[in-house]
Amino acid sequence: MNASSSKRGLKTSFRASPRSLKPIYTGGPAILTQDGQWLISTLGEEVQVTEVETGLPVARIRGDTTAITSLAISYHTSPPTLITAHQSQTLRFYPLPASIPDHPLSLSYTRQLPKAHSASILVSCVSPDNTLLATGSSDGIVKVWDLAGGYVTHLFRGHGGPVSALRFNFPQGEERRMELLTGSTDGRVRVFDLKDASTRAGGGGAKARAVLEGHVSVVRGIDVTSDGRWAVTGGRDKVVLVWDLHGKESKKGKEKESPKLVQTIIAGEQVESVGLLPMDGVLGLPAGRLRCWTGGEKGAVKLWDVYKGEEVGQMGIVEGVDEAEVDEDEQRGIINVLHDASSSSLISIHADQNIIFHLLETGLPTRQVIGFNDEIIDATFLTHPSSDESPHSHLALATNSNLIRLYSLSTFSATLLSGHKDMVLCLDKSPDYSLLASGSKDNTARVWAPSTEGKWQCMAICEGHAESIGAVALSRKSSSPKFLVTASQDRTLKLWDLTSATPGTTSKPKSLGTIRAHEKDINSLDISPNDRFLASGSQDKLVKIYAIDFDENKAGATGALKPLGTCKGHRRGVWTVRFSKTDRVVASGAADRTVKLWSLDDYTCLKTFEGHTNAVLRVDFLSAGMQLVTSASDGLVKLWNIRDESCVKTLDNHEDKIWSLAIASDESTIVSAGADSIATFWEDSSEVEQQEKNDALIASVQSEQDFTNYLALKNYRQAILLALSMSQPKRLLTLFTALLAAPSDASSPSYSGSPEVDQVLATLPPLDLVRLLKMIRDWNANARTSPVAQAILSAILRLRTADDLVAAFEKATAVPDLLDDSVVTDEVEEAAEAGKQQQQGGRQRKKGETTVSLPELMDGLIPYSERHFVRLEKLVQESYMLDYIVGEMDGGVLGTEILDLS
Repeated sequence: MNASSSKRGLKTSFRASPRSLKPIYTGGPAILTQDGQWLISTLGEEVQVTEVETGLPVARIRGDTTAITSLAISYHTSPPTLITAHQSQTLRFYPLPASIPDHPLSLSYTRQLPKAHSASILVSCVSPDNTLLATGSSDGIVKVWDLAGGYVTHLFRGHGGPVSALRFNFPQGEERRMELLTGSTDGRVRVFDLKDASTRAGGGGAKARAVLEGHVSVVRGIDVTSDGRWAVTGGRDKVVLVWDLHGKESKKGKEKESPKLVQTIIAGEQVESVGLLPMDGVLGLPAGRLRCWTGGEKGAVKLWDVYKGEEVGQMGIVEGVDEAEVDEDEQRGIINVLHDASSSSLISIHADQNIIFHLLETGLPTRQVIGFNDEIIDATFLTHPSSDESPHSHLALATNSNLIRLYSLSTFSATLLSGHKDMVLCLDKSPDYSLLASGSKDNTARVWAPSTEGKWQCMAICEGHAESIGAVALSRKSSSPKFLVTASQDRTLKLWDLTSATPGTTSKPKSLGTIRAHEKDINSLDISPNDRFLASGSQDKLVKIYAIDFDENKAGATGALKPLGTCKGHRRGVWTVRFSKTDRVVASGAADRTVKLWSLDDYTCLKTFEGHTNAVLRVDFLSAGMQLVTSASDGLVKLWNIRDESCVKTLDNHEDKIWSLAIASDESTIVSAGADSIATFWEDSSEVEQQEKNDALIASVQSEQDFTNYLALKNYRQAILLALSMSQPKRLLTLFTALLAAPSDASSPSYSGSPEVDQVLATLPPLDLVRLLKMIRDWNANARTSPVAQAILSAILRLRTADDLVAAFEKATAVPDLLDDSVVTDEVEEAAEAGKQQQQGGRQRKKGETTVSLPELMDGLIPYSERHFVRLEKLVQESYMLDYIVGEMDGGVLGTEILDLS
């Protein structure tokens, strides 16, 4: 069917692209590698490693089923080690990949410190020389660990509450200091001397060298200059304090070093993160000045002159987000700020799971990563006129938010479009993919137009509905839509005039007509390609068709919606409707798990497609109207051929309802998105899979011909190795059966029926020997093929020692994924060379082939072998009875009586 479908230009398969949008951050700690290449973030009870430049997943850590409370990276090993702290008070050490892998990895820990603290570990920090790890817990205890040995070197008590911040101070100088600064919820910052013997674990009471008092609330951040002279601390009391750690204090005529408070910076917001900046390359400000950053509840990264205590700059807000318009539910407060020295940028991590990259030189945001999209309700492709990307430059998503997420398809950096006051429920695009329409729970619809630098701005606001707008549709005939149709929970449809709307300005179009359409909520709208018809689907189980009477003239546009017909047949609410671009038909999907095709001539049902196990939520046409693609609440995407009503492919990459389908203009890519917050990019693989099948067929014919040639030449060694390499047990069974059935040569006795085969069995490489034994186990389970299995098994046991068999299985176990067909023996390579054009590598992995151990093999062989021997013994016993009866017939009692009578 694939071949015929391909000839007709139909799609036969799609494959999930690794460039799919998945959650990477759901709140909690997040850090950046030293080279700025990877972002490591918490994802529920797991940790996600993501490549910053592309947004592709690198690795994932499963965790211990409890929440991740802290992350740190140590470079005392190569590759670096990720240290995770868990709610279970456990520390785990995970080696990170040395390079970017081809596929995402699942990392395993190499060391675990269970019950590292007696309470939850809240913060952790690695020393600059990567020799020590400091951890602070909610019971106010700080421990310092030796990273190489994994033991505690120092133990600090005395904090008045949970430890909230840690920072090592290892300045380079004549007398090297080794200090640890700790912050606590009691508002104090303590300085501990790590060279002081009393602070070592097991020693006397650990007393801080100095206690910095000045904060009146939780200390959230500490940083120290490279020379160890100046320190800055920030807290939720809305101030940043600057300390001179080398300050002097006169006591009893002697000067003693005592840190002094030298500056107080009024931040004006609760500070969640503070850190020192390099002396130059910051917003074009003069070099040589000490500056710091702060991030807090207002969501902006601010820069301060440490000496003057004045604000000198602010990192730019993400384009498209007007803070005055952001709903209170959109929590954009900063919970942490990271400094990436490799790219000279600051990375702000926000409470709404968004991560924003700011360039220090200009202060402008360069990239925004959305960590979690929540439930994705709708999606559509867009193309900015200034973009050279093909076929589309952006993907717009509507989620459980009043902000529209606009992703760049080249970098997956996101822009947020603000304007709606409540959740956005639906999206639509213009025929040229340059305009975007959105409907919201705020009872309004908006039309967005491209602006400069690849952005979009609102050009029209449609107000008039009494309830939330659940569906929108832009006119299809012109690249510049002339009108917009909206559907609301108030059961009405409205036709809006867009002729006066122009990009660059925001207008309020007038409503040309209003019609009460359905008795229940309207879920979907679509406009025919010629702009003459409108289809609506509703929870009242009906699909209704309307004529669009729109006229544009000098006096102004006029329009109305006129009912034409009703399509009845669905047994439950209709979720989606879509016009064909080539035929006079409309498709609908409903909660009755069916897709129906309706005629626009008499509004009757032409075809019904059944296959989904739950409500069909989206439907669209493909391949010039010859195919359908659907998504449903069962988490599946299905591809259908309309002519024979068959499902040609089922795509599975979701775990919940798929609310939306977006199809690229060239139909090479389909995006499915839904309640699992995943947007999967499906790439058309019809030609690729057809080519793979053709290659497999050619390889199969070649191997069959090679096998036949080897048999004709009686080259049994190469024939057996070829059959093993291609995992073809039937060929081997046929070969062994023929050899055992052939007349034996008394001058050359053999166990298998051929001395040449005996030689092959005696010298089989370990992996091929295990493969053959696995085939014998399968043959032995069938009474018809068991004689061959027993004969070959007997030959192997006679020709190979027990040590050989054990060693073969040990070697097979040592190879990842036994008999993974990437493992090629020299004999197989020779066989492939002899076959001239043997398939590359000499092996093709067979689906379902798994590792087998010697005990598992014996468990499969012994029961059936015992059954076969019992059956043979019973046959032997019955043969004696047969011999007795035949003997009696020849000269037994019956024969004697006959002789006497004669």
